[in-house]
Amino acid sequence: MLAFGLTFIAGISTGIGSLLAFLSKSFSPKYLSGSLGFSAGVMIYVSMVEMFAQAKNSLVELSGTFQGYLITIVAFFGGIAMIALIDKLVPSFENPHEIGVIKTSEDEISKRSKTLLRTGVLSAFAITVHNFPEGLATFFAALSDPFLGVSIAIAIAIHNVPEGIVVSVPIYYATKSKKKAFVFSFLSGFAEPIGAIVGYILLKSFLSPFLFGIMFSFVAGIMVFISLDELLPTAEKFGEHHTAIYGLIAGMGIMAFSLLLLSR
Repeated sequence: MLAFGLTFIAGISTGIGSLLAFLSKSFSPKYLSGSLGFSAGVMIYVSMVEMFAQAKNSLVELSGTFQGYLITIVAFFGGIAMIALIDKLVPSFENPHEIGVIKTSEDEISKRSKTLLRTGVLSAFAITVHNFPEGLATFFAALSDPFLGVSIAIAIAIHNVPEGIVVSVPIYYATKSKKKAFVFSFLSGFAEPIGAIVGYILLKSFLSPFLFGIMFSFVAGIMVFISLDELLPTAEKFGEHHTAIYGLIAGMGIMAFSLLLLSR
């Protein structure tokens, strides 16, 4: 229930992005840039330093040094390959990763009013597809280690905020309905808890230390790809290069000291 709850909260944070777009008159792209960089730092550090290492240690103990390390590496790049394939199958026009800086000026947006609804709906679909493996990753991380699950859930929740903006803004200017824009944005995040449920149903009969080792490495690959392909590029589009990097370093530092304190 804890793992599912964390996944649910991370998913519905797309609705927060929608609310920010409508309610905040002092929306700060620079602040969002730093937050996204921070999320990337948390996810990269957790993935490479903690999750990959735990997976390797577990699989080496179960399968021997060479075979265990090999399985860890294959699972890691398998996670990268899966999320990269999903990203590749979504056309660039509808791919939320390929959307540039979000323009919320009504004059600019009204010029493209005929295509806005399609853009918003397709963006919602694309984000739903991308959120599915994120939900699976958050759920299995929390299932194995609640602390890592919380860290990943927070990082994903932060990066879901601009995805909510991507969906809600064009739908709002196309329909003039904040309610419709919010509903589409909110529902696109539900793919994450659905991904968690489907993954658990399919794999619950096979849960074992060996499978957890594979899943930890697999999830680490997903997290690294999301950080490098989505979080950091989006952070730079919203703000300055150094703002994103400072956020990245801060996320790594806080994650490192948190893990250090837990090891005492």
